[in-house]
Amino acid sequence: MASVTLKDVVKKFGQFVAVSDLDLAVKDKEFLVLLGPSGCGKTTTMRMIAGLEEATAGDIFIGNDRVNDLLPKYRDVAMVFQSYALYPHLNVEENIGYPLKIRKVPPDERRRLVLAVARRVELDGLLDRLPRELSGGQRQRVALARAIIRTPKAFLMDEPLSNLDAKLRVQMRAQLKHLQHELQVTTIYVTHDQIEAMTLAHRVAVMNKGVIEQLGTPKEIYNDPRTLFVAGFIGSPPMNLIGGAVTSGVFTNDGLRVEGFGQVDLPRAVLGIRPEDVHVADATDPRADMVAPIYSAELTGESTLVSVYAGDRLVTIRADKNFAGEIDQRIGLRIAADRAFLFDAESQRRVDF
Repeated sequence: MASVTLKDVVKKFGQFVAVSDLDLAVKDKEFLVLLGPSGCGKTTTMRMIAGLEEATAGDIFIGNDRVNDLLPKYRDVAMVFQSYALYPHLNVEENIGYPLKIRKVPPDERRRLVLAVARRVELDGLLDRLPRELSGGQRQRVALARAIIRTPKAFLMDEPLSNLDAKLRVQMRAQLKHLQHELQVTTIYVTHDQIEAMTLAHRVAVMNKGVIEQLGTPKEIYNDPRTLFVAGFIGSPPMNLIGGAVTSGVFTNDGLRVEGFGQVDLPRAVLGIRPEDVHVADATDPRADMVAPIYSAELTGESTLVSVYAGDRLVTIRADKNFAGEIDQRIGLRIAADRAFLFDAESQRRVDF
């Protein structure tokens, strides 16, 4: 177990900068998620930590050791890949125990350790099966068990759940979270799925175009986004982002007027508001911030997602599951101004007021 630290790390592919001046300190025993869209640099960052990519500049430490010049096999990290990477001709027991076989651990000791790890991930009844005889979730658990048995300083996980169906992903998220709590091993987890990030992480590093836009706990990232990118990337459905202008603390857009932004004057502003912080009102309610026809209404089970247009932007409201409204029916919207965010459209940064 160890911390992982990156100082001023840069990675270039020719003239393309994949990772730019990255500073990141992952605490010992922490579960940190690198979150962002494809091409943001998150997998490249993980591969540099593992030694599969060479950093163009900067320093990488695992514990107190600078590992830039160490081969991957000497860094004492275990990787879990999206593709499972199991040996097809070896059964579950042999796949899990392979790292110990390489280390020349005696067969009896190896079997004892394999059984202990297999029980942790509920595979002890499947040890004789080949990978092709397993489900996707079972294969991923074999890959996890093979990483666990090495007792590494850190786990590096590259989108390990993306090949699973929705139900299996929920189950595996729970298992991963429990395992990391039980094993207390530093874990760096790469994903583009913000639900995985929010449910698994102690802290989340939101990456965009090779830089970390914001680093914090899931609650901090959700409740206190510092940039437009973070605001729009986190949340399901995502935050509503509506362009407009602010004059003397009043935001206006075609058909929308929201007060409560101090004395801010901003000719190009973006109003950010979560779907749960917009409330449906009667079209005749004088307190409504806007009135618009329903564009769509989707029952998700626990709530109804209602969409209307504010100018040229679709606004989503998380309404009660019993909401009954028809397309084109006019409704009022009331925005919780104390939960709204204001962003400068030029700098993309949040404006405090």
